Amino acid sequence: MTALLRSRRTHGRAVFLLIGFVGLVVLPAVMSEFRLGLLAKYLCFAIVAVGIDLAWGYGGMLTLGQGLFFGLGGYAMGMFLKLQEAGPDGLPDFMSYNGLEKVPAFWQPFRHAWFALPAVLLIPMGVAAGLGALVFRQRIRGAYFAILTQALAAAFVILLIGQQGYTAGTNGLTNMKTMFGYDLNDPTNQRNVYLAVAVCLAIVYLVARQLVHSRYGRLLIAVRDGEDRVRFLGYNPTVVKVLAFTVSAGMAGLAGALFVPVVGIMSPAALGIVPSLELLIGVAVGGRATLVGAIGGTVLVNYAKTGLSEHFASGWLYFQGALFILVVAFAPKGLAGIRDVIRRRAPAPDMPMTIEPANVLEAVG
Repeated sequence: MTALLRSRRTHGRAVFLLIGFVGLVVLPAVMSEFRLGLLAKYLCFAIVAVGIDLAWGYGGMLTLGQGLFFGLGGYAMGMFLKLQEAGPDGLPDFMSYNGLEKVPAFWQPFRHAWFALPAVLLIPMGVAAGLGALVFRQRIRGAYFAILTQALAAAFVILLIGQQGYTAGTNGLTNMKTMFGYDLNDPTNQRNVYLAVAVCLAIVYLVARQLVHSRYGRLLIAVRDGEDRVRFLGYNPTVVKVLAFTVSAGMAGLAGALFVPVVGIMSPAALGIVPSLELLIGVAVGGRATLVGAIGGTVLVNYAKTGLSEHFASGWLYFQGALFILVVAFAPKGLAGIRDVIRRRAPAPDMPMTIEPANVLEAVG
């Protein structure tokens, strides 16, 4: 058994290093600027997917509103970049168009990198921690929690659209062309941004992997499979779930911040219910409770979305829906679950991929 675990770890490290080499060295050298920019955008979504998988796949918290945290991080970064590019009067262009004469007070701290960069993580995490403490303490879960997060994402979009003078409304924050004095349209800088996104995804994956393989990860799975039993053993499920939900929000905020220099825009169209559901579809297609599956599924779904929309401008949504239905109907554990089926049919004995509730409770108890 020990030899099998050691072999799996060695194999996992080799695969991780191979993927890292391809992503950091090979792809930037062979892909065009346009395709590399698309891949960077997909990797931003993959960072969100890792957080969703942590909260939903391992913690059982179906969150339909990650667009809220993605938007908080993205708008924090966008505010910083817009203030760096402001004219002589210090006003971003859209504020001048809307008749504002000075920068609002809540915008002022985002002039400074020492405030704006930590804010892309701390603001989403703070909102998630406060929301989670209120919700999970009342033992709200399942469909009720999903609907609540969805409603918050929709409310956030409505707020952004309604505050035209402060958020640029439907158009969002646009024309962000420089970052720390570097031209984001320059091909070399575009590749550097892609590399930064890829490195951040690797770090997020390693952090999530460390969490789910730790004692806390076993406790999180136990809460997912038997929250009342965990409470009976003396643990506080609220703390466990709030921590996972907060980390998930921080990952979404980081992804939103990286999305801004990649695309050069942050608008309500990238947030809200529909984008949040698309991220969830990626995790479901790749496989819940499999971090690699969540990343691969998200990249695959977004790649299919781009490819199909290029050839079938009015029909790609049907293909996307069909893909989701096929996976749910024939591979409930996602594409990663196909690997489990193959392993079960193999003659060599294998360890189970999931931990039964009783075993988890024994492990953490």
